[in-house]
Amino acid sequence: MNRLVYGIGINNQEIPSRINGIQTKEYKLWCRMLVRCTEKYWDKRPTYIGTTCSNNFKNYSYFYEWCHMQVGFGNKDEKGNVWHLDKDILIKSSKVYDESVCIFIPARINTLLIKSNASRGEYPIGVRWHEKSKKFHARCCYGVCGKTKHIGSFNTQQEAFQAYKTFKEALIKDVANEYRAQLDTRAYQALMKYEVNISD
Repeated sequence: MNRLVYGIGINNQEIPSRINGIQTKEYKLWCRMLVRCTEKYWDKRPTYIGTTCSNNFKNYSYFYEWCHMQVGFGNKDEKGNVWHLDKDILIKSSKVYDESVCIFIPARINTLLIKSNASRGEYPIGVRWHEKSKKFHARCCYGVCGKTKHIGSFNTQQEAFQAYKTFKEALIKDVANEYRAQLDTRAYQALMKYEVNISD
C-alpha cells in the first residue's frame, strides 16, 4: 500500500513523478498544493487554516491529467515564472482546492489579489495611518514585486478605503485585459467583476 503524501495525497505510480531523478512540474505543483492543506503549514501561514482539497485532487494521476486540460497550465509570464494554481478567484476566499474552481493565473494577477492580512494592522485593506501628516494614506500594490502606488491622503479611513477600492478594481480590470487572450474565460470574467470589500 502506498504511503500517503503529506498524509493526504495518493501517488499510485501510474504517472511518473520523476524523470531522470528530477521531480516533474506536475508533481511539484501537486505537493505544494497538498502541503497547504496541512496543519504544519497553517502554523506558519494562518490565512490557510482550514484549507482542503477535493478527493479527486488527492489522487496524483487525476491531478496530472486535470492540469493538462487547463488553460494556462505550463504558461510562463514575461519574467519566465510559471503561472500559479489559484483556488479563490472564481469563489472569493475559497478554502478548497477543487477541480471545478481552480484555475491557472499569472503571478502578477495572483499578487494583485493577496490581502496581506498579517502585515496591514488595524486599518482596512489599502489604508495606513501616516503619523507625520496625521492623515490616512491609501496605497496599492501594482502586482509587481516591491512596486506600490500612493493614491492619496485622507481625513478618514473610509475615504482612504474608497479611494483604494476604486483604484484597485480599475487596476485589476486593466491587468486582466492585458492577459485576456491567455486567460481562462472564467478567470477573465471573475476579474472583471471583482469587488474589493472593506472586510477583505
